[in-house]
Amino acid sequence: MPQRIISFLPSATEMAFELGLGAQLVAVSHECDYPAAAKSKPVVVRPALAVEHMAQAEIDVKVAQRLRDGQSLYELDEAAIRELAPDLILTQDLCQVCAASGTEANQLIASLPTRPRILSMSPKSLEGIFTNVHELGEATGTSARARQLIAAARARLADIAARTGAAAHRVRVFCMEWLDPPYCCGHWVPEMIDVAGGTDELARRGSDSVRIAWERVQHFAPDVLVLMPCGYGLEKAARLAQSLPDLPGWQQLPAVRSGEVYVVDANSYFARPGLRVVEGSVLLAHLLHPDRVEWNGPPGAFRRLATS
Repeated sequence: MPQRIISFLPSATEMAFELGLGAQLVAVSHECDYPAAAKSKPVVVRPALAVEHMAQAEIDVKVAQRLRDGQSLYELDEAAIRELAPDLILTQDLCQVCAASGTEANQLIASLPTRPRILSMSPKSLEGIFTNVHELGEATGTSARARQLIAAARARLADIAARTGAAAHRVRVFCMEWLDPPYCCGHWVPEMIDVAGGTDELARRGSDSVRIAWERVQHFAPDVLVLMPCGYGLEKAARLAQSLPDLPGWQQLPAVRSGEVYVVDANSYFARPGLRVVEGSVLLAHLLHPDRVEWNGPPGAFRRLATS
């Protein structure tokens, strides 16, 4: 029997559509923009902060302040959710900055006349993402399709890893998940770097991305720098990157001297823990080993940053 599904996070929305559940999604969050059909759904989750009008440094300060004060970063449209009467709510407890959390969902559920099922997606690894696809498949009667998607993703990653693994060396790369202040990458991104044939000594595999002293980046001296600010597409990230040359020692970084600095569409390929991280791994492999891995995806997925 079809279920009425509400998704509080973009990656879950993408998974639902991949599993053929688009018609059963009755509402989404303000960030759910892929596939295009997701943008036609009612929005029941919105940010409490008007971040689109803030600089990255201001966002960092405001977010930290709200979290310190025990305030939510998101507002749920309780009246609309109550009227939609969902059978299943897709939420997360991974990052309070990324989407409405399970805590907020649980508080809302207490006020609903009929208690929906809650499926919390909080992956910290590629395997965790695949587990979420499997769990959503089980919860919605689409397990067979979920198994097909997971098998295809594993095969694609194995193919890319085999190609980059045959390279003469692993590329020293720093993947930057926030630009001001600088943050290293975390969670599943370090695994993507491994698949892509790179090494990032500043990455935090399976852990939160954290603020990092710029001096550590200077000391690491990456040969390739990939700018992937969480929550941003390519154009906005490229605008943010214009301030990076003001950082101490920027021009002395090997990546800058050789022109190997790239801005990517983080929202599509890196920041959201959905199946598109597989294509993100392909993209990263292309940036690190262009002679071994081609990029046949959208041309707007990345851009080389002018460094001179």
